[in-house]
Amino acid sequence: MSQTGKSRLSDILGRHEREILQDWIRLQLSAGSRRSDIKENELTDQSRDFISAFRRALADGSRNTQGPEWQPVRDLLSELSRSRARQGSSPAETATFVFSLKQPLFERFRQELADDGNALADEIWSTTTLLDDLGLWTTEIYQKGREEVIFRQQQELLELSTPVVRLWHNVLALPLIGTLDSARTQVVMESLLQEIVNAGAAIAIIDITGVPTVDTLVAQHLLKTVAAARLMGADCIISGIRPQIAQTIVHLGVELGDVVTKASLADALALALKRTGYAVTRLQQTRES
Repeated sequence: MSQTGKSRLSDILGRHEREILQDWIRLQLSAGSRRSDIKENELTDQSRDFISAFRRALADGSRNTQGPEWQPVRDLLSELSRSRARQGSSPAETATFVFSLKQPLFERFRQELADDGNALADEIWSTTTLLDDLGLWTTEIYQKGREEVIFRQQQELLELSTPVVRLWHNVLALPLIGTLDSARTQVVMESLLQEIVNAGAAIAIIDITGVPTVDTLVAQHLLKTVAAARLMGADCIISGIRPQIAQTIVHLGVELGDVVTKASLADALALALKRTGYAVTRLQQTRES
């Protein structure tokens, strides 16, 4: 594209920015795909800021959207894409913000370049390529934003799924539900060790009643957690050893060492109370004859 061609879009946008902006906003507001949670004033501000930054970048004459003069445009689109990702918009809906600018620009090209078919075709192609590059940029940033949201949600779910419960004085319980993998083991250990420090606990019960299967990897994760708790001065009892799990551990040849195991959480609690010097007795009512 010649320098003259490069300057046409900048010149047209400079002379008709207000009209193009109004047409673009009207087009976005009337689109059936627009999410209702994106407010009109928010969309107007985003459109105004983008088209202003877009015009300033064009004034420098470069169409390389990765160049330094396009950094403000990329920053605006990055913020918009992450915001749309948090709001739950799809990648297509997010990229449409940029792609929808083509229509008002092309309408203006037809009015300005109606007598020059070659220039009209060149300008439409050049502008299409430019906006496509920016639209793909929004999609890339959107994907990164969604990955950040998903990762944060996964971390929150891991924390919620590994609660440490104080069963008794100096006795903690960590009920595990679901699969125990490396990432979750790290959260389990951090939660358990922190609560051991906070409560000054002497015994921690790790209950695996809700763990569907125990393989070699899961057993190794459990042993790592037990070892970390011991380094903090707390003994561990593993409860919830069902017959199927016991058979699996024996079949796999997993050595639990001197780790104490119990069939149920109730049995583990009774042992923990005994070790800490407590006894559970039943109060029997006597009837007067």
